[in-house]
Amino acid sequence: MDEIDVLVETKVNPTEDLEKVKRAVENIFGDMKFDVVPERRGGLLVAKAQGIGVLAELREMLRRERIRAAARRVFLEKLTEKSLTFYLNKQVAYVSHISFSKPVGESPLGPIKVQIRCDNPQKLIEWLAPRTLKPKRKRARAYASGKGMSNLIKSSATFT
Repeated sequence: MDEIDVLVETKVNPTEDLEKVKRAVENIFGDMKFDVVPERRGGLLVAKAQGIGVLAELREMLRRERIRAAARRVFLEKLTEKSLTFYLNKQVAYVSHISFSKPVGESPLGPIKVQIRCDNPQKLIEWLAPRTLKPKRKRARAYASGKGMSNLIKSSATFT
């Protein structure tokens, strides 16, 4: 894959420990360079990195937690021509897990915003969250036509 730029942003509330917020981001993306932009209430933690290596831990977590199909749906929803953007729950990231979030309202402390820019985001999604199962079209068509269910009933009738 070509050049990949990763931008991670999250609000640091006055009640939060900056080091814990950094740790939440590092649990998902590894070591990153952080900047803190002061705001009226708290601050904005900004981390930038380049290269596919920064996404390796995220990819492994998606596999390990068996949420590649769900991640794939989230990624495809937010796909643009040159980037994809998604949000993670900050508290869940702190304990080294992944939970996707909405931009507002779902995460009490605010989400972690992740924006990935690259030339071919579709290819990146294939790498991060490859398809887990191939569609079984014949089976789906059989059930839709009613033939699959009748075969199931016939086969169970022989056991009674």
